[in-house]
Amino acid sequence: MAARSLPPLNALRAFEAFGRRGRMTLAADELCVTHGAISRQIRQLEDHLGVALTEGPRNRLILTETGLTLAQALTQALDQIEAALPQPAGAGDGALVVSCLPTFAMKWLIPRLPGFVAAHPEIQARIVESNGPFDFRADGVDLAIRMRLPDAPPSPDADVTPFLKHYVGPVAAPALAAQIDGLDSLARLPRLHTRTFLESWAEWEVAAGLTLPPATVNREFDHYFYMLEAAAAGLGVALSPWAFAETDLTSGRLIAPLGMIPGQAQVCALTPKGKATRAARRFRDWLVAEGVATPPPPDFQPGSQQLVERP
Repeated sequence: MAARSLPPLNALRAFEAFGRRGRMTLAADELCVTHGAISRQIRQLEDHLGVALTEGPRNRLILTETGLTLAQALTQALDQIEAALPQPAGAGDGALVVSCLPTFAMKWLIPRLPGFVAAHPEIQARIVESNGPFDFRADGVDLAIRMRLPDAPPSPDADVTPFLKHYVGPVAAPALAAQIDGLDSLARLPRLHTRTFLESWAEWEVAAGLTLPPATVNREFDHYFYMLEAAAAGLGVALSPWAFAETDLTSGRLIAPLGMIPGQAQVCALTPKGKATRAARRFRDWLVAEGVATPPPPDFQPGSQQLVERP
């Protein structure tokens, strides 16, 4: 049998990771190499094949039609190879435990979960709610979804993959929102807070570059989803992430009268450092794809941090 005529396998692996993850940095993190190494491997593959596999500016490369076809074929081939490898007991695709922020699970993750189940029926994903610290081994967690600041110190025991941009702004029921035309009118209305993140209003003020007059009435709730229900019931104005309020804002149940601005944190997937199960990797990659497909707030202007009135 003649020898196979294949490009360098490292180049194929680097290109497949880029095609699947959508970003050089994420592919580099997955393969434990530098961004530059991924870029060089892809250029080497293009030179070997004599075709363009990517296009666009260097910092926002996308796949060409030829590149997309090759990337999809490589993913299928590597999946087959991975499935054929002997696995230690308990390391298969079966159960997947995902630790998630409760409101994010309810408002963003679970409504999208049927898509993952349809694509991966062999994976039994179980969503467990948690706001606080966790231990992968002690808590039996395969993947965790948390909010993290971009400049947070690296986690010693987790690989961190940002997958969703974060926007935040005041939201209220339509009748209350109609009364808000600036900061003074906002301050006259009851202000809602969640005990899981009492600093939310103060951080929004800093990010928006404004100072909000003190509220006449403050109301606290144990969870974000309680607070959002209170806002929808007309009990006051809540400060909410876009991901938590997207469905209610789209339906008109809630209104964002001052728009939304980029938040400081990122929504990230955390997996055990260098030891993510196959099921966790599949779920993480699905989260990245869903994050890319999630639209920004309709009144958000890319490149603008200032969508609200300055005093």
